[in-house]
Amino acid sequence: MRKIIVMLAVVLANFVVEAQVKTPQSSPLAKVEQVVGLTTVQVEYSRPSAKGRTVYGDLVPFGKMWRTGANANTTISFSEDVKIGGKDLKKGKYALFTTPKADSWDIIFYSDTNNWGLPEKWDDAKVALKITVKPETLAKPVESLSIFLNNLTNDSGVIELAWERTMVTIPFTVPTQEMAMKSIEKTLAGPSASDYFSSAQYYYQSNGDLNKALTWVNLAVTNSPKGQDVPFWYLRLKSLIQAKMGDKKGAIATAKESLALSVKAGNADYEKMNKDSIAEWSK
Repeated sequence: MRKIIVMLAVVLANFVVEAQVKTPQSSPLAKVEQVVGLTTVQVEYSRPSAKGRTVYGDLVPFGKMWRTGANANTTISFSEDVKIGGKDLKKGKYALFTTPKADSWDIIFYSDTNNWGLPEKWDDAKVALKITVKPETLAKPVESLSIFLNNLTNDSGVIELAWERTMVTIPFTVPTQEMAMKSIEKTLAGPSASDYFSSAQYYYQSNGDLNKALTWVNLAVTNSPKGQDVPFWYLRLKSLIQAKMGDKKGAIATAKESLALSVKAGNADYEKMNKDSIAEWSK
């Protein structure tokens, strides 16, 4: 009898788990992602619908801060520093709050995105940026809150919020030219010291051509920033390559350089590894 009761309990538990009711959300989640120039812009928000109600001035009161959507915070993120309405905004993720008025809207980018609706305690220090824009009247009503990324160029775009017969437009610019120039200059200047180091490390670890690995690690060493110590991990890799090629004398000399620099940097791990290798290669 006890076994039957236990089995019935298990069956009932499985039924409860599998029989969970699924219904559509009244304010479904939406995600928008757009690359503008070289900057990725992402918007995530829940979309309430008018359902015959008067939205602005009633459902969304004038003069009061609004979550700009439903449920959790509406968020917007930028992969690079941008300008919103001509003002600087650091790259990152922000909650988008607004204060609708009949003739103007305040737009607020808030650094704390972990709220359900408005923050319980507002913190002005978390206001990353605030601008004011003018609303426009639409010819046709929009039933569900809609956020678009439009009017795209290599350097700019607009965030459009449309609902009922109102739309507000938030202009932004992205640092495409600056990023492109840096990319061009870096590419035309050739591989960096870290690029050579990574290539040499891969060849060493994958039993590739050790002559190429040695050439690349030497280029990593010679291309290290002027006026600074050569990274001791570069020299450590060079010593390992030399030892693997059978040049123990050269490996010991390089390991001693790496040892001195690791001691100077206070890196006990590399200090020990170099000492152990020098002892092994000196036998």
